[in-house]
Amino acid sequence: MDNPSLTTQILVIDDERDIRDGCERILSRMDCKVFTAVNGLDGLEIINTKDISIVLCDIKMPGIDGIEVLSRIRESNNNVLVIMITGFATVETAIEAMKRGAYDFVSKPFTPDQLRIVVKRAIEKLRLTQETETLRLERERNLADLGTEQSRIRTIIETLPNGVLVTNIMGQVVLLNPVAIKYLGLDASRKTGDKIDTYIRDQGLCDYIMDISKGKYKVTDDIPSYELVLPEERYVLVQSRPVLGAGNECLGAVVNLSDITAMKVFDRLKSEFVAKVSHELRSPLSTIHEQLAMVIKDNSLEHSEDSQYMLGRAKEKTQGLISLIGDLLDLSRIESGNEGQQPIPVQADEIVEKVVEFLIVQAKRKNQSLTFTRPAIPVPSILADPMALESIFGNIITNAIKYTPENGKIIVAIETDNKTISISVKDNGYGMETKHLTRIFEKFYRVKDDNTRFITGTGLGLPIVKSLVEALQGTISVHSEVNKGTTFTILLPVA
Repeated sequence: MDNPSLTTQILVIDDERDIRDGCERILSRMDCKVFTAVNGLDGLEIINTKDISIVLCDIKMPGIDGIEVLSRIRESNNNVLVIMITGFATVETAIEAMKRGAYDFVSKPFTPDQLRIVVKRAIEKLRLTQETETLRLERERNLADLGTEQSRIRTIIETLPNGVLVTNIMGQVVLLNPVAIKYLGLDASRKTGDKIDTYIRDQGLCDYIMDISKGKYKVTDDIPSYELVLPEERYVLVQSRPVLGAGNECLGAVVNLSDITAMKVFDRLKSEFVAKVSHELRSPLSTIHEQLAMVIKDNSLEHSEDSQYMLGRAKEKTQGLISLIGDLLDLSRIESGNEGQQPIPVQADEIVEKVVEFLIVQAKRKNQSLTFTRPAIPVPSILADPMALESIFGNIITNAIKYTPENGKIIVAIETDNKTISISVKDNGYGMETKHLTRIFEKFYRVKDDNTRFITGTGLGLPIVKSLVEALQGTISVHSEVNKGTTFTILLPVA
């Protein structure tokens, strides 16, 4: 149907010429296009060939009357509005016309205003009908698009290589793809709608997902991950994020499950290889180092200045290799989960004090001040392996001594709030640029500049420290400024 505003096409069927001409003159001024017919058959022919929206039809005409014309129009085109023109304005005639599907009627003789009112009402009816139809088609199109979009999203989710699980704020599972079903060992026909603990046997993972579903974390938080151990030595890394609504409220959680079994196997093989090679190298290197030391000390042999220097450098390099092998073995042991003996209650301040006393001789060789301060209140104990703590503090304080020039100052301090213990190692040494701070805990990464290029090291000390601290459920952070110094801070939970 055409737009019924300025292009409404109207047909007037009446055997009286004056009526036809009068209607045409009045309706043309309403910006309508008017067609006329002298009888019903001519009118039906025009309706079949033109896009007629409104028909004004006389009831009493020669040939077929207006009621018959109305019936035929209704049979072929139900969208045309038919207004009956009658000179016999009886109730029975009006009722009969309305029963046959007429939209309205106007009685002869009628005034131009009466005709305009009736036709305007019909045009408004057409406009509303068209708008309704447009809205209906738009709604159907939107629903079709939505259905297509939902189907597309579901297809994508179901074909993802990772498992996807979505919960609402009550912890009920609302979406579960086939990979997640496989990882969780569920029946392939398992439906959604139940609480998370009916799908997952691991209580720790259930608690992890429930915390995120209820809004414990924000999207910007560093949300921890969870490692799920499956039968037959399979490992799944679980990562989750909260789902937020329009008002930034938590609506639930989306959970991603990734199979990391191959990575675990590779790490184990790598650690085994490193451990095996390191063990094989440690013994011959130690022998070479000892023999070099004997040659240097043997007074019966004459050494030129150059040979003495070369022997000294060889001894220094073999000692570096031995240190590297020791660090590799330590790191391999830590990564395999064998950090050392079982944790026991220990006094961290006493261990730190012993490490400081041991290393103060090394600091004095560089005329450095190495001091240790503890709080006035008693320091609570922590659960840890004493050897691991010695390794942590030994590495950090040794680094401070190495990367602080002569006459420098190093302060080791302990503080506590009875929930955590904070151990800081502060120096006024060379410091580091900000770009290095995010990488110094990577294996073999070392800061190389004019100040540090002659300082030997393996690049494994800080990775070992970080692994040991995390094994104790603690954290390590660093703050540094070039030529001003560096501060390492370790936080450990009390027992």
